[in-house]
Amino acid sequence: MQVMPMLINDHELIARYVDGDESAFETLLQRYKSKIYTSIYLFVKDQALAEDIFQEVFIKIIDTLRKGKYNHEGKFVQWAMRIAYNMCVDYHRRNKRRSHINPTEDFDIFEVLRLSDDGPDTDIIRSEMHTRIRYLVDALPEEQREVVILRHYADMSFKEIAALTRVSINTALGRMRYALINIRKMMAEKDIVLQ
Repeated sequence: MQVMPMLINDHELIARYVDGDESAFETLLQRYKSKIYTSIYLFVKDQALAEDIFQEVFIKIIDTLRKGKYNHEGKFVQWAMRIAYNMCVDYHRRNKRRSHINPTEDFDIFEVLRLSDDGPDTDIIRSEMHTRIRYLVDALPEEQREVVILRHYADMSFKEIAALTRVSINTALGRMRYALINIRKMMAEKDIVLQ
């Protein structure tokens, strides 16, 4: 009996890939590519750069798996997110600049997150709301913005965020708390209402 790809756990897929089953890696890639790409994009805010980093992440993953250096103690997605995060940090260190979201870019992260097809009015309202949220998150200090992205867009737990960013859970929670305080403060200052 053939096992459905989504029922196979990550470790089994990795074992199959290492044994020569290329389709196992394709299943793994399909399972996590949206989450990993989205997180990279939100850090670098440039579609072409996000695509380049995304490819580098998976080249590194493939290389590590083929060399037999993958550590099976952690979850695959946490490990992949750590690689993506480190590559984004390296990029920022090399370039020492922060790019900002350009609302005319082709890629809109909130298109990925859309859950249902509502009427045109709802789409317009949702689009305006997402644009406002995006600018508020972008205006946060780097450490706070990082936690918001990892928590709400990469869907990571605070424990995972703490491990990835090499801080305590309390520090990660504190950064989120201050991020929310800052977002509320900016909303009040700019008289922004999210509905």
